[in-house]
Amino acid sequence: MLTVGDKFPTFNLSAVPGGPEGLKGDFVQITDESDKGKWKVVFFWPLDFTFVCPTEIVAFGKLAGEFKDRDAVVYGVSIDSAFVHLNWRLNHAELKNLEIPMLSDIKRELIESCGVMAEQAGAALRATFIVDPQGIIRHVSVNDLSVGRNPQEILRILDGLQSDELCPCNWKKGDAFIKA
Repeated sequence: MLTVGDKFPTFNLSAVPGGPEGLKGDFVQITDESDKGKWKVVFFWPLDFTFVCPTEIVAFGKLAGEFKDRDAVVYGVSIDSAFVHLNWRLNHAELKNLEIPMLSDIKRELIESCGVMAEQAGAALRATFIVDPQGIIRHVSVNDLSVGRNPQEILRILDGLQSDELCPCNWKKGDAFIKA
């Protein structure tokens, strides 16, 4: 699995855009060069039309504005096709207002490049990468398939990384830094 300090892999994936555009049925291509110069939060979920996954996707989507305020974009990725993503958005009440794109890694290329394939399931683990504007991984976390993650914690970690300071345990934006 890729880790902190590694270069995030190149990719070129079809996606359902976030916001109202995503409900029109027009797909877009998102690559590692998209949103160049921004921080990226790339999170993987196992499969569409499951139980834990929409809770995480909706939670990340609700924080899209806060990530944007920090000059960061959020990309959600699974092995499902863009057509499946679109159908899920159209038929899941909470996903209709999703503000982040849903990327399709149907060939499992990005999932395998990142090393986050749950082999027995044939799908991605619940992995999250924070990538800096130079394409370097600055944070990685991975949960088992049965446990959802906390997008607020990812936002807190992004704040800490962007501060370029020493941040103590449970530090939140606005709290004091550690002075060495």
